Amino acid sequence: MKRLIALTTCAYVALLWIDVAGQNGRPLPGDPLPGINGSEFEEFRLGLKDFTEVETAEDGLGPAFNGSSCAVCHSVPAIGGAGVVAEVRAARRDERGEFVELAPTSGSLFQIFSIPTHTCQPTIPPEANVISRRVPIPLFGAGLVEAIPDEVLIALDDADDRDRDGVSGRAAIIVDIATGHRRVGRFGWKAQHATLLAFGADAYRNEMGITNDLFPEELAFGISKEQMKLCDRIPDPEDRPDPRTRRRGIDNFESFMKFLAPVGRGVIDESVRAGETVFGAVGCAACHVPSLQTGPSSNPVFHRKTVPLFSDLLLHDVETGDGIRQEAAGPQEFRTPALWGLRLRRPLLHDGTAATIEDAIVRHGGEALSARSRFLSLSSEQRNTLLAFLKSL
Repeated sequence: MKRLIALTTCAYVALLWIDVAGQNGRPLPGDPLPGINGSEFEEFRLGLKDFTEVETAEDGLGPAFNGSSCAVCHSVPAIGGAGVVAEVRAARRDERGEFVELAPTSGSLFQIFSIPTHTCQPTIPPEANVISRRVPIPLFGAGLVEAIPDEVLIALDDADDRDRDGVSGRAAIIVDIATGHRRVGRFGWKAQHATLLAFGADAYRNEMGITNDLFPEELAFGISKEQMKLCDRIPDPEDRPDPRTRRRGIDNFESFMKFLAPVGRGVIDESVRAGETVFGAVGCAACHVPSLQTGPSSNPVFHRKTVPLFSDLLLHDVETGDGIRQEAAGPQEFRTPALWGLRLRRPLLHDGTAATIEDAIVRHGGEALSARSRFLSLSSEQRNTLLAFLKSL
């Protein structure tokens, strides 16, 4: 099979096709979706180029930012993957224990870097008593996730726990800033975005400080508009269409994520198959649904495809929450993390505090309390087969 290799330097991105043997003939991390046509590959290529491009203050970087390119945060084990650069969020709980935003117009994000002269560097105020770190989520297979119809996720919604199993996931209903329509969120730790265009545009402004058509105003906690103008003299929006292609940076990010293949499975042997049975028996599959289906599409690579992501994409409280309310998600809720590609991802949990799969499992509580209890009661052999299965994903 053929694999796309991106060779990056500060000056350019060179793209080469080379023959490699993929795992089980399936895509390797960073590959494009099998079956895309030439024009779609060109979109993927342009997206990869923009995704790895290092931005500068002259491009609009900052004044506050977390990284100078998308790849700074999404690079493990390949471009588009996870990372270890954590963003910082802060909020406050009042005397009654209720969530309070520090500034409704600025949200909860506090960027960790700023451009010289650093007079627009956000600082966490003393009244903040909730501090959260979030590590990046892998983007492999994001286009397939986007192609799952809202109706599929709404059908899984069990906010009232109708079957009385203790699991009450709910769909994150948000307004998609790209279309203005009410949609089911599925991207981000809090399922705060429904589309890749909005997800990428949000990160471009929030994580790199580059304003765009969807997010045209700079974001930096505690910095007035007057001060912002002194720190950043580049006119907004800073993401402008390329004169040759007429494509914006956010369009290219969308294409890269849309056509980025999911990670192929590892070796599946008898132990792995036995572990998958244990996975279901323990109750993990109640939230980590093995597969969902895309809807009808004029594009054959997205038409009625099985998406083995091991997530219901719903919001749950499994007592690993970060205390931050965001869009439809409550302070203790997170979207179920997809487990595909798990064997290539460390550290785990939203804040990267779980070093191993077992560490992450035993941290579960709340809606996952019964599943955790059953996991802890497994025999040594059953636990090993379950871990073998998870390490094959």
